[in-house]
Amino acid sequence: MSDEPSPIILTIRGVTKRFAVDDDEVEALAPVDLTIAQGEFVCLIGASGCGKSTLLRIIAGFEEPTTGDALVHGKAIKGPGSDRGMVFQDYALFPWMTVWENIGFGPRQRKLPHNEIQRVTAEFVKLVGLERFADRYPSQLSGGMKQRVAIARVLANDANILLMDEPFGALDALTREQLQHELLQIWSRTGVTTIFVTHSVEEAVLLADRVLVMSAGPGRIESDFRINLARPRDVSSPEFNALRRDIARRLTSHLVPSPKRLAVTPSADPIS
Repeated sequence: MSDEPSPIILTIRGVTKRFAVDDDEVEALAPVDLTIAQGEFVCLIGASGCGKSTLLRIIAGFEEPTTGDALVHGKAIKGPGSDRGMVFQDYALFPWMTVWENIGFGPRQRKLPHNEIQRVTAEFVKLVGLERFADRYPSQLSGGMKQRVAIARVLANDANILLMDEPFGALDALTREQLQHELLQIWSRTGVTTIFVTHSVEEAVLLADRVLVMSAGPGRIESDFRINLARPRDVSSPEFNALRRDIARRLTSHLVPSPKRLAVTPSADPIS
């Protein structure tokens, strides 16, 4: 096995983001500097309104930074691309398409040959264990199954970076635990670089190679914890809980936002 470090896939350099809110302006991100290596699993954690989702949307190409650069393989992100795929908490599946059709959407859009579309779709339907449900529509699936379809759809589109915005937040505890396990299996098999936003310290320590703690408004990377625990991880172990306490302490040290931010941030927070 090579000891050489993995190449850098993502570079965030001096990125800021400001939003106009009524007659005021909210600074969602202070200068953010970050590099992520190919194949890393990185969790972003922070209080609501700290800019986690904003940073994820900039990486996805849905938002442009106000200043600074976001680069994939050294090339500026100019908009959404098939090399980066987003998985949302609300699944965002096409309700009129079956599991098979949802997962095969990207390959069809890329106009691959029919046989290749069938092969790729079958591969990722199998990867997420939904062969028996391939002809079902989203309305006929559980929340956990829908999230598996959403993950498979991104991967089938040949994404190099998997962006996940609190993907398990709406699921019950048992389904969430099962999907955490399945996501780690998928990540291990595919080697896809994963950036995962969560509010849960335990989830972050369970999943990630690195946990990035973001400070509250304007958001910046306040701490970068490297999680050097072997997988699978035991959430009851002293080492796991020591890390969880350290991250929780760092997270709660800056939870009180400024009075100005409370005054200008709308109830439907665009920068969570």
